[in-house]
Amino acid sequence: MCGIAGQISSCFDLLNYEKAFLAMEDSLAHRGPDQHGEYFSNDAVLLHRRLAIIDLEKGRQPMTYDGGDEVFTLVYNGELYNTDEVRYDLKKRGTEFEGHSDTEVVLKAYAVYGESCCEKFNGIFAFAVWEHKRKRLFFCRDRMGVKPLFYALTKSGFVFASEIKALLLHPEIEPLMDIESLSEIMLIGPGRTPGCGVFKGIREVLPAERGYYCDGRLTKNKYWSVEQREHNDSFNDTVEKVRFLVTDAIKRQLVSDVPVCTFLSGGLDSSIISSVSNACFKEQGKTLCTFSVDYKDNDLYFRKGKFQPNSDNEYIKIMNDYLGCEHYRVEIDTPELVNALFSAVDARDLPGMGDVDASLLLLCEKVREYGKVALSGECADEIFGGYPWYRDKEIRDTDGFPWAQSTMYRYGFLKDEYANKINPAEYVRTRYKNIVESASKTDGMSPLESRMAEMMRLNLDWFMQTLLDRKDRMSMYNSLEVRVPFCDHRIVEYLYSVPWEYKDYMGREKGLLRLAVKDILPGEITERKKSPYPKTHNPAYLQAMQKLVNERLTDDSPLAEFIKIDKVRKAAKDEMQYPWYGQLMTAPQVLAYFIQFDYWLRKYKVRFE
Repeated sequence: MCGIAGQISSCFDLLNYEKAFLAMEDSLAHRGPDQHGEYFSNDAVLLHRRLAIIDLEKGRQPMTYDGGDEVFTLVYNGELYNTDEVRYDLKKRGTEFEGHSDTEVVLKAYAVYGESCCEKFNGIFAFAVWEHKRKRLFFCRDRMGVKPLFYALTKSGFVFASEIKALLLHPEIEPLMDIESLSEIMLIGPGRTPGCGVFKGIREVLPAERGYYCDGRLTKNKYWSVEQREHNDSFNDTVEKVRFLVTDAIKRQLVSDVPVCTFLSGGLDSSIISSVSNACFKEQGKTLCTFSVDYKDNDLYFRKGKFQPNSDNEYIKIMNDYLGCEHYRVEIDTPELVNALFSAVDARDLPGMGDVDASLLLLCEKVREYGKVALSGECADEIFGGYPWYRDKEIRDTDGFPWAQSTMYRYGFLKDEYANKINPAEYVRTRYKNIVESASKTDGMSPLESRMAEMMRLNLDWFMQTLLDRKDRMSMYNSLEVRVPFCDHRIVEYLYSVPWEYKDYMGREKGLLRLAVKDILPGEITERKKSPYPKTHNPAYLQAMQKLVNERLTDDSPLAEFIKIDKVRKAAKDEMQYPWYGQLMTAPQVLAYFIQFDYWLRKYKVRFE
């Protein structure tokens, strides 16, 4: 993986901003500590930081290709998992290659196929190609939105970067927020409305979006979306197809010229990935390394609950015994977790998921000591129906985002002068309805199937994007590439049209997936009830958050301009009626969110206008 940035201008000599561009590139060094490269001209600047994974010598960027009628220069962040197939097709058309990197395949695929190249790719990517003669920039993002790409339109042109922090170093882009920014943070966060960069004037290229910038004009379009189709496969055929798609996606994502490991929580999704990976490693005479996270003294304080019925440790041991892997347990103490709250904001460039972000950041830091690539189980719950809101009829049928029924509670923290400028119910409901109404359906669908199509669309476009943001920023902050096999678009396309009664096999969350993989996992794992990403149960964490609230959220805090600080202090002692965001963000995490909000305002010197 890598970091990319640059600018295109038709009215300004970009060489005047050379120093700023180099600072932008340096700000992305964590995404690519191995190599850097720059392309500079009067009207185009392309910047690259590389984390070298495949073809370490011949995959350097920016990469230029003379196609005869046009000269193309590429900066690319990502990984193709069907590189060999695309390269084979290009060779049949007469294209020659100098190395075996996917970077060269992406560049030459664009030269041959134009904008339709992205439809041929199976992978996670964000890239930009400068056409020297046409003076035109093409840009594109992967179907699922795994790799980020932000941009801003300034008086001098189109500026883009993998992360917001790089954009903010451009001379024409300021750290501003407006009433929409505040609405996003207080009513939507830690999620974001698709395409919104929260900072005023900063946008994000949507998943499966491509576009051009030329002569001062920006055009964009979607090249892919999930569509409801008639599902003609029998139940048994569906089980076999799911098994093939999942195992094939995992195997494809093991390709690397550097060591690969897996995250292992003892849950279904990470166990599947570890089992398939382990089998491939054994065939090659290698030993797979797996990693899990835990918190000091968590076993002392763990209490079973509706959403977290058991802890991970016993199931991790079952998987370790089953696989015979080399396992590393990363234990985090409360002071580490507290300190990492601030680094997590540095990584995300926004307030985030509190200790859920911070613990992942610390886990990735330890994993990076082993290698550069890890596989993780994100997105299985979204497509196989694993979350409680898929199965709890009351939650499922409630109008609004099922993971955040807390709009008015959130709104109550705003000071009146800002609250009076926001209609909270309308702000949230408009975004909810836009996504629900975009869900692809077929005539004659039952009310249940219709709602499940809406639920999957909501989860893909909203909840999953928050988790992908989190995984990319926390991992790449540590120069670690994390691959997410369940985000393979072929799985998503297929599962979108699979009937709910198949997915709900035996009345179990992810019942279809459990059945498809039952012979590659211990029975205790396939029967384990879903448990979310582990969080700390140590009361010392809540106490630390209460202490930080008292120390940092004072009357002279920048947060005090927008937020009723006394209400935040009161929240530190009250039980929350609704989770802030999913089952993981309750009282300690909400306090952490306000602490991160305060730190974000200070660190980025954010101004309101």
